[in-house]
Amino acid sequence: MCTGVNNGKHNLINIYAAVILLLLLFTPCSIQAAKSDPKTDGKWIIVIDPGHGGRDPGASGTFSKEKKINLAIALKTGNYLKDNFQNVTVIYTRDDDSTVDLIERPRIANKNNADLFISIHSNWAKSKSVAGAETFVMGHTKDQENLEVAMKENEVILLEEDYSTKYAGFDPKSPESYIMFTLMQNVFLEQSTDLAAKVQNQFNVRVDRKDRGVKQAGFWVLYNTTMPSVLIETGFITNLAEEQYLNSEQGQDYLASAIFRACRDYMNEIDIKSGISAVRNAESGGGNSSGSLSAHDELVFMVQVATASSRKEIKPENFKGINDIVEINVQNRFKYATGFFTEYPEAVKYRKKIEAIYPDAFVIAVKDNKILPLQQALEQKRKKQN
Repeated sequence: MCTGVNNGKHNLINIYAAVILLLLLFTPCSIQAAKSDPKTDGKWIIVIDPGHGGRDPGASGTFSKEKKINLAIALKTGNYLKDNFQNVTVIYTRDDDSTVDLIERPRIANKNNADLFISIHSNWAKSKSVAGAETFVMGHTKDQENLEVAMKENEVILLEEDYSTKYAGFDPKSPESYIMFTLMQNVFLEQSTDLAAKVQNQFNVRVDRKDRGVKQAGFWVLYNTTMPSVLIETGFITNLAEEQYLNSEQGQDYLASAIFRACRDYMNEIDIKSGISAVRNAESGGGNSSGSLSAHDELVFMVQVATASSRKEIKPENFKGINDIVEINVQNRFKYATGFFTEYPEAVKYRKKIEAIYPDAFVIAVKDNKILPLQQALEQKRKKQN
């Protein structure tokens, strides 16, 4: 009896030891330090990840393989973005039927300092009647169905050489391995969930897909990204009607267009923010200007570092040591920014420093107590200088 209890304790200790090792090796904070210099041209960088490929076919339907569907929709999505935006750079983790290890996919996004990471997949179920689209963000779930989806997608690890060492003993088929996701706080959860909700809305309203909702699960490919990230399950390849739709030119066009429109709406919301009031921390003295933000009628650039549903006391210990913080109240949401710069490149340089502390920090433009779309602000600066 005592031996069994002791064995159980040892097993639990071993599990948590493995989890700690995984966190030390693969936490996004460690990856963040390896990122390349951030962009300085004001453009969005979007990495699109067609799931599976090469030796990994993904899920199988009656007549098709998932990897081919994922690639087709991903390439169409990228083309929509490139054709409709001059300020968007699209990078694919693969653009052909090649093999890309799971661990390399988020690394591609991280090293390119991407603003968004979108992994595109086709779903699988034991029952052929299951249908619909769903979008996942990184997180832990107790829902068995969501766990099964994550385990199915993570199984690709088993096809890689020396996967046990590469993934520090993570076993995609063992529920115990997913304990690691309960200990990980995803700083990009709010932004990722926002984008995921927009994807699902487009699928439902514009493409007439059954909406299975936004969900959380432990996907390795999302766990290792250092930017807002989603994994989209466009439909069930095991449902004959959906398999036919996923393989059709029209279906792929509609799904890609929906993902494009979700990205467009997300980017517009980041750039277009208005109707704000702000009060600067009286003790702060950083940046290129002085006095309260509300007194500014000139265009200034700042770096937003955090958003909260309830007000935080403005003091350095609440903002990781930063003592130049401004509180911005937007429709009962509290946004916190730092730095005051009259020139955009100066704000970008400051953002580079702040990203080491707040990986999802971004530059905003403020004039007359309103946050302007960044491209509009840059155009105003250009015209004024000319």
